[in-house]
Amino acid sequence: MKFNPEKYVIPDVPMQPFIDPEEIWGYLNNTKATKERIRQVIEKSLGKNRLTLEETAVLINADDPESIEMIKKGALQLKESVYGNRIVLFAPLYIGNKCINNCLYCGFRTGNKEAERKTLSGEEIIKEVQALEDNGHKRLILVYGEHPEYSAEFIAESVRTVYSTKKGKGEIRRVNINAAPLDIDGFKKVKAAGIGTYQVFQETYHPEVYLDYHLSGKKRDYVNRLVSLDRAQEAGIDDVGIGALFGLYDWRFEVMGLVRHTNHLEACYNVGPHTISFPRIKDASSLNIPGKYHVGDQEFSRLVAILRLAVPYTGMILTARESPAVRKEVMHYGVSQIDGGTKLELGSYSQSINEKQNLNREQFFIGDSRSLDQIIEELLDDGFLPSFCTACYRLGRTGEHFMEFSVPGFIHNYCTPNAMLTLAEYLTDYASPAVKEKGWKVIEKERGRMENKELSKKVSNRLIKISQGERDLYF
Repeated sequence: MKFNPEKYVIPDVPMQPFIDPEEIWGYLNNTKATKERIRQVIEKSLGKNRLTLEETAVLINADDPESIEMIKKGALQLKESVYGNRIVLFAPLYIGNKCINNCLYCGFRTGNKEAERKTLSGEEIIKEVQALEDNGHKRLILVYGEHPEYSAEFIAESVRTVYSTKKGKGEIRRVNINAAPLDIDGFKKVKAAGIGTYQVFQETYHPEVYLDYHLSGKKRDYVNRLVSLDRAQEAGIDDVGIGALFGLYDWRFEVMGLVRHTNHLEACYNVGPHTISFPRIKDASSLNIPGKYHVGDQEFSRLVAILRLAVPYTGMILTARESPAVRKEVMHYGVSQIDGGTKLELGSYSQSINEKQNLNREQFFIGDSRSLDQIIEELLDDGFLPSFCTACYRLGRTGEHFMEFSVPGFIHNYCTPNAMLTLAEYLTDYASPAVKEKGWKVIEKERGRMENKELSKKVSNRLIKISQGERDLYF
């Protein structure tokens, strides 16, 4: 019987499940990827239009070397036209690893009896934040296990502690959250604390496979997690982040799931996710996951390029789970944010080398342990513009309003200048001599490329003010 995609479409209704595996597999199994069709889809994306599920399936099914190269080149071109050469930097700060869930892929799971459970106190959070500020960070994502102790009020209080902690010229200007789903009242509480993005990863979008990995705990409720960001939107948080953990199921299905989730949010709330994350399964304490759905490096770079083309205006996050070599490659295909100087063990940022102990507090093991300064140096060497910008979020340019700025291309009048200003702060206050020299050359090069000469002059004036000691200047 001929495939009829209309048969499987689920109406987009707020706070109702929207994933149908038959719909997704129907597109994957019945969509042809001819060279002409691939070119048409890439052209649509280069016009800065989000792709449909059928069009995404075309790119996924394009598996010959020539087609894959076309997709990567298209992703590179699109990323440069939307984001320029900026890479935004942040750091994760783990607040607590207590957890009531038993998820087979996670070191925090209740079944891991080797893990030492720890929740940072207010004083310990301050020490961690000061250490991060000493390295030059301005953006953090706070990470929590799922546990009654980590209530909405607890999360909000830890956010307020981070924002109020300042050392020297250091300060944290944006705090994102990666935590368990909340109810609407809970989301309202954390919003009032001034959070940025609230991330909830679905891990795998396949409902039956999801149950195979989530053995017990609140996280076993697939639908509750799936529609959790609908509740965030209902609570007024229009800046949300979605993600899938690649390696749990077929990567093609998960890419389609992420696009379907994006479509749902846009249909119901007029704005898609602010960020998409696509971590691959990495080693964790007592990890025992079969390798059936392992995603190799070539497949990984390919899926990153497909996601970039499918969702042109969504930020894409690549974490330190990946090796420096992998990160260096896929940043060209669509990644817009990375972490730097990452430490996952609770309390490790403020510890000296002599104080370090292997306390088994990590959620997983990382592949890129370089310092923030080392990562910035490589970004500069590779032609990227490192950025710590937080202006859009603090001026209310988020959600649907952010789309109004970004879709017409106006965002270039803000992002590149603000990236230069925040990089100048880092170079002045924290950079090593070698990075400082390279960084100022990159800033001058970027300023010289600006077509708007009046804006270029304003940037120059603000750079002078930064050299004279002023901070937090932005457009």
